Amino acid sequence: MRVWNTIIVTMETGSIRESRERPLTMLRFCMRGKRLRVALPVIILIAITCLGAFASKAAGGGVIDSLPRVLVGLIIILLAAKLGGDLSVRIGQPAVLGELIFGIVIGNLFLAGFHAFDFIKTDPSIMLLAELGVIILLFQVGLESDLDEMVRLGASSLLVATLGVVAPFFLGWAVAVVFLPGDSVYVHVFIGATLCATSVGITARVLRDLGKAQTPEAQVILGAAVMDDVQGLIILAAVIGIINSASSGAVLSSIAILIIVLKATIFLAGALVVGRWLSPRLFQVVSRLKAADLLLTTALAICFGLAYAAWRVGLAPIVGAFAAGLILDEVHWGNLPESETHSVEELIAPIAALLVPVFFVRMGAIVDLTAFGSISVLAFAAVLTLAAIAGKQVCGLGVLHKGLDRLTIGIGMIPRGEVGLIFAANGLALTLAGRRVISDATYAAIVAMVVVTTMLAPPALKWSLARRERKVARATGSQAPPPDRNSLD
Repeated sequence: MRVWNTIIVTMETGSIRESRERPLTMLRFCMRGKRLRVALPVIILIAITCLGAFASKAAGGGVIDSLPRVLVGLIIILLAAKLGGDLSVRIGQPAVLGELIFGIVIGNLFLAGFHAFDFIKTDPSIMLLAELGVIILLFQVGLESDLDEMVRLGASSLLVATLGVVAPFFLGWAVAVVFLPGDSVYVHVFIGATLCATSVGITARVLRDLGKAQTPEAQVILGAAVMDDVQGLIILAAVIGIINSASSGAVLSSIAILIIVLKATIFLAGALVVGRWLSPRLFQVVSRLKAADLLLTTALAICFGLAYAAWRVGLAPIVGAFAAGLILDEVHWGNLPESETHSVEELIAPIAALLVPVFFVRMGAIVDLTAFGSISVLAFAAVLTLAAIAGKQVCGLGVLHKGLDRLTIGIGMIPRGEVGLIFAANGLALTLAGRRVISDATYAAIVAMVVVTTMLAPPALKWSLARRERKVARATGSQAPPPDRNSLD
C-alpha cells in the first residue's frame, strides 16, 4: 500500500515520480493517460456486450419484464451513443453520426449470432422514449431558431431555401420512380420529401468550428437552413396527410391535396401568431405560483400541447414541437425566478441528453445491413445520395446578393443529419394498403444517404471556404490567412 501512496506511473511518458497522493488521486491521474484513453472505447464495448449478455440471461430465452428491460436498454443505448459520439467528434464528424452508426452496429449484431440487443428494435417502451426524444429535438431546433433573424436575412435566404426544397424533392421523386417502379406514387413522393430539409444543427456546428459563422455566406446558409426546415415540415405534414387519406380509401383530388397543404401551413403560421400572443400572458400567470421549476414545466407543457394539437389536426407531432420552440422568447419568462440564471435551452438540455440519443441509436438499430446485399439497393442508395447533393447545389441560383460564393452556400445546405432521419422515421410508421410506405431496403438506402451527406459536408465546406478566401486574396492582392489546423482536421 505504501507504494501506491508514493509512486505515480505517468502513462503518457512512462516516467515515475514520487508523490504522497492517495490511491484514488493516483487512479484519477492515470485515467488521463493516453493508453487508457485509447483503451477506453474497448472497455466500453466490453461493458455493453456484458450488459447484452446479462439481458439475454435475464430473459431466460423469453421476455424480460418491462422495467428491467427498459433500464438495461437505456444503459446500452446511452453508452453506445456517447462512445459513438466521442469517436465521431475525434475524426471531425458530428456526434449524431456516431450515434447512428453505433446504433447500426448494435442492431446488426444478430448477423454474428448475438441476439441480446434485438429487443432494442422492438420494445414499445423504448420506441415511445425515442418518439419523445424526437419531439424534444425539434423543440430544441425551434428554440435555437430566430424568426426575427430569418426575416432580416430576407429574400436570398428564402429563395435559397425554396430552391433547396423543390429541387431535391423532385429529384428524389424521380430516382424513386426509376428504382421502385412497382411502388405507388405515394412512396415516390415520400422519398422525395426525405431529401428536402437541411440539418441546421450540423451546418451551424461546422461553421462555428471553422470560425466562419459570421460571414455573409454563413448567414444566408443558416437562414435558409431554418426556412427550408419549416418548408420541409410543411411538405412532410402534407405528404403524411395525403398518405393517411389514401390509406383510408379516400379519393384525392387536386383540391384535397391543396387543402392538406394549406392546413399544414395555417397550423404552423397560426401556432406562431397565437403562441407569440399567448405565451407571455401564460408566463405572467405562472409567475404568480410558488412552485419550483416553473420555467421548465411551462415550456414542456407548451411543447407537448402543440405537439398534441398537431396530431389532432392530422399533422406530425414534431411540427407542433418545432412551432413551440419558435414561439418561446426569453422576454416571455422574464418574471420567473429561475430565468435569472437559466434559459429554456439550458433547462431542456439534460432531458435531451437522455432522450435524443435513444432516437438516433434506435433509428440506426432498425437498419438491416442485409438489405445492402442487393446490388439494386446499393445502386438506389448511391443515386439517391447524388440526387440529395445535386439538389442542394441548385440553392446557389437563389443567391440575390452580389459577391457571395454560391458553391459554398450549396455545400452548406447538403447535410441531412437528424432531419433526414426524422422524415424516414415518420415513413416507417405509415402504412398504405396494409404495407409499410418505407420498406427495410428503402429505409436502409435513406440512412446511407443521410450518413454520406452528413460526412461529406464538413470537409467540403472547409475546402470551399478556403477556396473562397484564396479567391478574395488574389482579387485584393493580399495574402490569404493560413488554414486553421484545429478546426475539422
